[in-house]
Amino acid sequence: MMSNEWSGREIYTLSLTNKEVRIMFTNMVRTWFAGSDTVYNQFVKALLLGDLDAMNQYMNKVSLETFSSFDVGKRASDHSEPERFYHGFVLGLMSELLGKYHILSNRESGFGRYDVMLEPLQQGLDGIILEFKVFEPQKEKSLIDTVTRALEQIHFKNYAAALTAKGIPEEKIRKYGFAFEGKKVLIGEAAKGCCSDISES
Repeated sequence: MMSNEWSGREIYTLSLTNKEVRIMFTNMVRTWFAGSDTVYNQFVKALLLGDLDAMNQYMNKVSLETFSSFDVGKRASDHSEPERFYHGFVLGLMSELLGKYHILSNRESGFGRYDVMLEPLQQGLDGIILEFKVFEPQKEKSLIDTVTRALEQIHFKNYAAALTAKGIPEEKIRKYGFAFEGKKVLIGEAAKGCCSDISES
């Protein structure tokens, strides 16, 4: 637990301890999409298909309709809080993949901790690694730089190690960097064996 010096609020790190808690968070995210379930389902479908353009399109539509400035922060000092919000939000979207994937968050692999890993439970599915970064204007010129930073972290910290240890070949592992700036989102995918193939919506 820590305190945010600007808001005076206490911030807690949470984990989903059991099935009931996971169901509660799944239902909460679904409520956010009341009236826009199509977009919700289309994002998950685009992820499964590896359709980067559609992922960008749907995520930006969802963020514009769903996120508030209170959620995503306005000041540089709020950096860690919106990153946790984005992380939780995307993790909630992934709940539809339960049964197809083992959904893991903030676990150790390689030389660090990845944000989200989707470990396939069915034959033929790709393993997927997601890394989230908030745009830092003092270090980066654009969201493309932020995505590149996320993809380089996946690569250089070898987050794929946990999947390859389970027998999933490198060519069956997809790596995505998510860059956020307020309600704007950019998703890039690492080229096989390297770092980035970024598509802007």
